Amino acid sequence: MSSHMIRGRQLSRDTEHRKSLRRSLVQSLFEHGKIRTTLPKAKEVRAFAEKLITLARTGTLNARRRVISYMNDRRLVDDEQEFTGQSVVQKLFSEVAPKFADRPGGYTRIIKTAQHRIGDGGSIVVLELAHEATPPKGTIRRSAGLRRKRNERKHQFASRLKKGEKTEKAAAAAPAQEEQKSAE
Repeated sequence: MSSHMIRGRQLSRDTEHRKSLRRSLVQSLFEHGKIRTTLPKAKEVRAFAEKLITLARTGTLNARRRVISYMNDRRLVDDEQEFTGQSVVQKLFSEVAPKFADRPGGYTRIIKTAQHRIGDGGSIVVLELAHEATPPKGTIRRSAGLRRKRNERKHQFASRLKKGEKTEKAAAAAPAQEEQKSAE
């Protein structure tokens, strides 16, 4: 089977389901600023979201119509599930895109979490809009030197075991040698 001209992830869905999933995740991302999902979905949605933000940065009517055709439009609701009178596309053009006006790409970031889905063990990540107001939290990965330290500990443990085996063999061989000498 040829794999030319095949782009994107299938995500175990047919085409319409995949497009619908992508649209709804992007709408939620623009609505809330961040979403929790699996890593493959986040990578797929990130590419789509960045294209839409790039389009929205121009701010033209044509760009607005193209964004609506790609994403569809959804009305926004507040915490009490009441409509706010604003739609996702309006928020994208009025609030989200202006924040990235001077940024040449990289509007989103994927942050891996330590959580996994119970059902299938899928890794959960947070996909968020990369505002300058919210720098990434956390420090350097804790495991930066842990792998080397763990490996060194394994080698030390293995060398102690080998030394223990050698001493046991020597201890077992010593009485045997003494028996041979006494027999002679």
